[in-house]
Amino acid sequence: DAKHLVPNKMRDFFCTINLDQEEVFRTQVVEKSLSPYFGEEFYFEIPRTFQWLSFYIYDKSVLQKDLRIGKVAIKKEDLCNYTGKENWFMLQPVDSNSEVQGKVHLELKLNELITDNGSVCQQLVVHIKECHGLPLINGQNCDPYATVSLVGPSSTTVKNVLIGSFYLQVTRSSSYTKKSQFQVEEEDIEKLEVRVDLWNNGNLVQDVFLGEIKVPVKVLRNDSFQAWYLLQPRENGNKSSKTDDLGSLRLNICYTEDCVLPSEYYASLRNLLLKSSDVQPISASAAYILCEVCRDKYDAVLPLVRLLLHHQKLVPFVAAVAELDLRDTQEANTIFRGNSLATRCVDEMMKIVGKHYLKVTLKPVIDEICESPKPCEIDPIKLREGDNVEINMENLRYYVDKVFREIVRSSISCPTLMCDVFYSLRHLAAKRFPNDPHVQYSAVSSFVFLRFFAVAVVSPHTFHLRPHHPDAQTSRTLTLISKAIQTLGSWGSLTKSKLSSFKETFMCEFFKTFQEEKFTESVKKFLDDVSSTESKEPSGLSEPVHLKEGEMYKRAQGRTRIGKKNFKKRWFCLTSRELTYHKQQDKEPIFTIPIKNILAVEKLDESSFNKKNMFQVLHGEKPLYIQANNCVEASEWIEALCRVTRCNQKRLSFYHPSAFLNGSWLCCKATVENTVGCARCTADVPADTQIEIDGDRETERIYSLFTINMSKLQKLEEACGSIAVYQGPRKEPDDYSNFTIEDSVATFHTLKQIIDSVEKLNESHEKYQKKRSSSAKYGSE
Repeated sequence: DAKHLVPNKMRDFFCTINLDQEEVFRTQVVEKSLSPYFGEEFYFEIPRTFQWLSFYIYDKSVLQKDLRIGKVAIKKEDLCNYTGKENWFMLQPVDSNSEVQGKVHLELKLNELITDNGSVCQQLVVHIKECHGLPLINGQNCDPYATVSLVGPSSTTVKNVLIGSFYLQVTRSSSYTKKSQFQVEEEDIEKLEVRVDLWNNGNLVQDVFLGEIKVPVKVLRNDSFQAWYLLQPRENGNKSSKTDDLGSLRLNICYTEDCVLPSEYYASLRNLLLKSSDVQPISASAAYILCEVCRDKYDAVLPLVRLLLHHQKLVPFVAAVAELDLRDTQEANTIFRGNSLATRCVDEMMKIVGKHYLKVTLKPVIDEICESPKPCEIDPIKLREGDNVEINMENLRYYVDKVFREIVRSSISCPTLMCDVFYSLRHLAAKRFPNDPHVQYSAVSSFVFLRFFAVAVVSPHTFHLRPHHPDAQTSRTLTLISKAIQTLGSWGSLTKSKLSSFKETFMCEFFKTFQEEKFTESVKKFLDDVSSTESKEPSGLSEPVHLKEGEMYKRAQGRTRIGKKNFKKRWFCLTSRELTYHKQQDKEPIFTIPIKNILAVEKLDESSFNKKNMFQVLHGEKPLYIQANNCVEASEWIEALCRVTRCNQKRLSFYHPSAFLNGSWLCCKATVENTVGCARCTADVPADTQIEIDGDRETERIYSLFTINMSKLQKLEEACGSIAVYQGPRKEPDDYSNFTIEDSVATFHTLKQIIDSVEKLNESHEKYQKKRSSSAKYGSE
């Protein structure tokens, strides 16, 4: 959220998230506010290098260009200082001299020349070879040029003086071929500095500054030097005396950056984690110890669940920690209601595995509620003037019935892995409370209704069911529906004793209309279905799973009347059966590619059409060329298409990274359009259509967590050793007083293996960093 924004009058604001100058996400517009609350979450993998993560506040305009009020820009190196906690940031003015993005490939040479009078002088040659990652200007690629200056120290002041300047005109962003030459005779060349300023040619409007780089000539220890340099803002960029009156923005940033080594380096730690479910007792396993030593268990649970999922080891581990959880549960009606390791693991599993299950089950009805909302407020205190509580109650009942009906009919779509976990929980609960006939159902409903469907209903944007946080009235409607779904899904909740326990009288009155046997029987049948071990894979006649949709640009498949192929905006939709595009979101498809016909999905070189963020879908006909709106979106579409086509039998091994234009392929210059590709297709496509998991990356994340908590591991190891030797009464230090050591010998053995594995990985990382440092050129990082 933001507060005290200017101008000091009620306006419509929205916020964007940018990687350097590239917008990757945009919030909804909050109308008529000076302190807008956005409440939106965005999670994304960063597909390219970047310098700044920026947040811009815009004043929405209907007739004119949206006005940028201010920004928060955080350097990549500083993100670790803000991760994992909320911070208020003062908005800074948007200064064109500080808005930079991209890098330049620069080559410098020193030549010796003999002048006409026979004297010897040194000549510095500056060669701008190419640029990469420059920003879009007004939605179009740059038309950049560079000015090259040679700067040296003044003999009288500390300011730099201009020695020489050269104007360099360039027409293509990827092809810089001209050289600028400076002849320097008496100046001490070791004290000189080359400055390259990059500009976009504005033609009829003012030229736009793109960034600058400065390179000291002393890097030329040899005759020639070249490296990539990130464009930097001007020294006086982003400095202003008016920084306190623009307002402030509250952000909660979670940023992780991992250096992932080759898979074989993780074998020891990975095997230790994967055999956790076989360790007796489970509290002596590596996975359990990981979650206990981390201050924030969420940091440990997410990579652990993803790793165990990737290697099909999650179900036995969840069963083992759930059994441990049930030992401490004294009453059946409180089963799995706490925030234990077992409940956290199941929560994360459902979010990962059940993502598409939620979409196919709830998205249509959630869309109806959000796009055509009916008044549903039934709290007499919150009713507005003119509201009719009976009509509102009917509207709410209509929505609750529809959501409930979609849920209890969805068991056939429930992922098999979720069913396997629910089956284990159900039987463990029945074993723990054999005299309670309902506990086997409440064990499952506490997850699938309370922690899955009800949470998704109240926060549809968090589960990607809606693009943005719903407005206040819709959010209230969803909250009431979520409360109803929780109650309907709680086995045994539809009794008079339960109704009398409602905190809100109006909810008690509302639920009197639900006391029908069919609701309890529907819940019972649904819970039986989703907690059975029978396969729940959808049959060939079932509805296709909706995977991804969005607006992008595609290159025309055929020729226009004037013979030119252009790019058109289309709505794309990907399901488990087909890829389609439409003129508009709700229109019939105008082109369809069955998933089984897709041969490859690859990036397309920017040089093909002088456009960024392009990829190609290769199928039976000509390639479909698509341009996404930003690098994150392009990466997500490529990954989704690769996942869903991974099992296609006729996948290509080679492809053309550029387009076929004017009678030849731009990449290999071949003149035959159907010739075999010149580059190998992307290998190692993900192994699961529903889940995108990199096992090595998750193990690296766990290694990082163990490294951070190494002192706790070592103290815990000492405690286990002391307990094993000294059997008398003991007082445990604070570092592990909350950790239950059931078997000191087994725990000590596991801790020793963890510490040994982490120390070996420390050595491997140190070797890699030394190698990287020694091979890096000045300016290349």
